Amino acid sequence: MVSPTTEQRTEDASGVLRRVFGYDAFRGFQREVIDHVVAGGDALVLMPTGGGKSLCYQIPALVRPGVAVVVSPLIALMQDQVDALTAVGVRAGFLNSTLDLDARRQVERAFVDGELDLLYLAPEALGTRPVQQLLDRGSIALFAIDEAHCVAQWGHDFRPDYLALSMLHERWPAVPRIALTATATTATRAEIATRLKLTEARHFVASFDRPNIQYRIVPKREPRKQLLALLRDEHPGDAGIVYCLSRASVDKTADFLVANGIPALPYHAGLDAVTRATNQQRFLREDGLVMVATIAFGMGIDKPDVRFVAHLDLPKSVEGYYQETGRAGRDGLPSTAWLAYGLQDVVQQRKMIETSDGDLARRRSLAAHLDAMLALCETVRCRRAQLLEYFGEPAAGPCGNCDTCLEPPESWDGTVPAQKLLSTVFRLDRERNQRFGAGHCVDILLGRQTEKITQHTHDQLTVFGIGGELSEAEWRGVVRQLLAEGLLAVEGDYGTLTLTEASAEVLGRRRTVMMRREPERKSAGRAARAKTSATAAVELPPSAAPLFERLRAWRAATAKEQGVPAYVIFHDATLRQIATDAPGSLGELSKVGGVGENKLAKYGDAILGVLAEG
Repeated sequence: MVSPTTEQRTEDASGVLRRVFGYDAFRGFQREVIDHVVAGGDALVLMPTGGGKSLCYQIPALVRPGVAVVVSPLIALMQDQVDALTAVGVRAGFLNSTLDLDARRQVERAFVDGELDLLYLAPEALGTRPVQQLLDRGSIALFAIDEAHCVAQWGHDFRPDYLALSMLHERWPAVPRIALTATATTATRAEIATRLKLTEARHFVASFDRPNIQYRIVPKREPRKQLLALLRDEHPGDAGIVYCLSRASVDKTADFLVANGIPALPYHAGLDAVTRATNQQRFLREDGLVMVATIAFGMGIDKPDVRFVAHLDLPKSVEGYYQETGRAGRDGLPSTAWLAYGLQDVVQQRKMIETSDGDLARRRSLAAHLDAMLALCETVRCRRAQLLEYFGEPAAGPCGNCDTCLEPPESWDGTVPAQKLLSTVFRLDRERNQRFGAGHCVDILLGRQTEKITQHTHDQLTVFGIGGELSEAEWRGVVRQLLAEGLLAVEGDYGTLTLTEASAEVLGRRRTVMMRREPERKSAGRAARAKTSATAAVELPPSAAPLFERLRAWRAATAKEQGVPAYVIFHDATLRQIATDAPGSLGELSKVGGVGENKLAKYGDAILGVLAEG
């Protein structure tokens, strides 16, 4: 058979985009990726969450002969991925441990007979002889390796089974491969290409910017109460994700939110598999739920209307932070990435690195990742600009949609307070051969006659009471920033403070220490809501709001009847356009973005009925 020309392939791809998925135009470089893969080329695609990565392999799967094999680490979500494709008329199936023998044989037969467009597999399945022999019996259009950052050995989502995927090129050399991820620095991208033997692949790197997400990092005081205020004031009734470091914190936070009238569910590895699966399905299929979770939750979550992602503990790396916050606002509507950050976070993360498994090189790598995250927290610059520059993308300037742009912090010369704090640590260690945590050192500087200070006669130290110019919260900020800059260290199970080699530069007056002073945040919530409301008003005129709510109610009932997440029926963005345009016929409805042929035939009359009721 003669291979189609590039012009013919492009036309076919555009036709598939409109007919199947209901969109008139590709976004960004989707079209370039699709043309490249359809022509048989290998590709490594970096595109932010919500940027349309899936279409980069789904459309080639429908244009090229054969079945696309999609490698996904997300067994628990394969059913939803298949449901979403089935809803637009794509023949999709999966093979994993959740299928019984009859269901598995049915999918295998459909693959061999060419009756599927896409087949989803877990990476560990591809390493087994039966699956490899099955794939040999069918015609493979392409291999798509989703969440490709899982191959990065020291990444936060490392999956050992991904390392074996290099054999795809060896066993099926003529089949094009496309690896996709939302998060990778230049170094991680090179590691992905090397480990997957994609060194000859063409790289497509989109902007990492998610302009609809507002990044905010606040001083941690009473984090659960701060979180509750955020949800009540800015996100009432919204779906969102709250990340905590420990399982115990997840449970306590979920219970706290429920006790205060916020519908919340826990998710962590300590829960049994049935509970985890049930909570995940509820979060995906119900409106307005808050998932409180460890970082075990979230990869591959396609829920488009997550309006906020909150962190109650410091992420270990900028990559992890970007990956997790990227789960907000996949639909492009205004969303919030909120982090409560404090001294104990720094102490805890430093201790975890010192006691972690692995050699010195790995601990240094972990420390470097943490340092970059701390720099993002402590910056007085635009947070978005610093985030983009971390991934090698120059920023155009201040974004106007992060806390440091909305409420600029001050930079102040903290050299003298730094010297006082470091002197306190020095005198405890060198004069008394004692080490204490941050709280005790601050008490000494503030001249407090606590039981511990009296017991150890620390009121006799020359530094006792010399720090009255700062409050306790400000002193804790000094400690935090000294730890962040490596001018102070923590050690031992009790997080005691100790000096570093760099401390001598400050004590010897050879180094100036500039610090960040937190601004008063009285108007931060109002500023955030005002920006969100203004953007939302453009998306949905007030006159269309009642119709939008009726469409949402119809969608919820339809999704419940079919046993699928609401977004599988239609995304909010599509319903907003329907409510705004109020199409009066199937022909007019077909022009709405997200309404393809299959959905038009399946839901068109019902939608027109809802519109007629208004």
